[in-house]
Amino acid sequence: MVLNETLTLSNGVKIPKLGLGTWFIDDDKAADAVCAAVKCGYRLIDTAQAYGNERGVGEGVRKCGIPREKLFVASKVAAEHKTYESAAKSIEETLEKMGLDYLDQMIIHSPQPWVEVNQSENRYVEGNRAAWKALEDAYKAGKIKEIGVSNFQIGDIESLLETAEIKPMVNQVLLHISNTPTELVEYCQKNDIAIEAYSPIAHGEILNQPEIKEVADKYGVSVPQLCIRYAIQLGTIALPKTGNPEHMKTNSEVDFEISEQDMEVLKNFKKIESYGESSGFPVYGGKL
Repeated sequence: MVLNETLTLSNGVKIPKLGLGTWFIDDDKAADAVCAAVKCGYRLIDTAQAYGNERGVGEGVRKCGIPREKLFVASKVAAEHKTYESAAKSIEETLEKMGLDYLDQMIIHSPQPWVEVNQSENRYVEGNRAAWKALEDAYKAGKIKEIGVSNFQIGDIESLLETAEIKPMVNQVLLHISNTPTELVEYCQKNDIAIEAYSPIAHGEILNQPEIKEVADKYGVSVPQLCIRYAIQLGTIALPKTGNPEHMKTNSEVDFEISEQDMEVLKNFKKIESYGESSGFPVYGGKL
């Protein structure tokens, strides 16, 4: 069962292959969502400072009935924190807000502040190095079990590695059928940096693609199940977002195998150019 499967990161920490994304889940509903997910068997819960629901997620972690050490709790340093001081302070604030002694994962949310994403040539090299140093220090202090990045391109990672003491253990990126950054995935996996796939169901837009529905029908599964299985078979960690307990359950029922031929078809499926206004997701990727 996929909920029992893990990947081993470069520092030996094991991370579940399937987790719950909590973007767009309101803070006052987050605790119930976490408890429902844990009841379904999820052990990886992913949030972020930018989501505005860390308090609720932390409450859910504390009251879900599962020992803390059995859960993998992840958050992200907001993209705007590009100094050591602000990043370090934000890490402490996250722990306090969530009511936790430690996090299993903390990552830099984006190499650029959100207002500049894909609008600027500035990759904030020094700012990312400063934020990374704050993560390294928190990691050394035992406040975080593993550290990484999100939305980092190859150049961003390489510039970080020039001064980093510790190599990022994960890179969380937008990855789904019709948007598979193959070169980045291969680079990270070759360098022992695990890939986490956020929005593996393409913010629901993939549901509007009849060709994908045909492939899902072939396997007797839903389109979301096909999408999640696709991400897992690429060797990535899938983080579908939902606050619906029924969807949490069906999203985890992905113990089937997509053939190599169909994987190639899905890897090369036409790119979705727009996610639509209803997704709340801008051209680049939003606060995931």
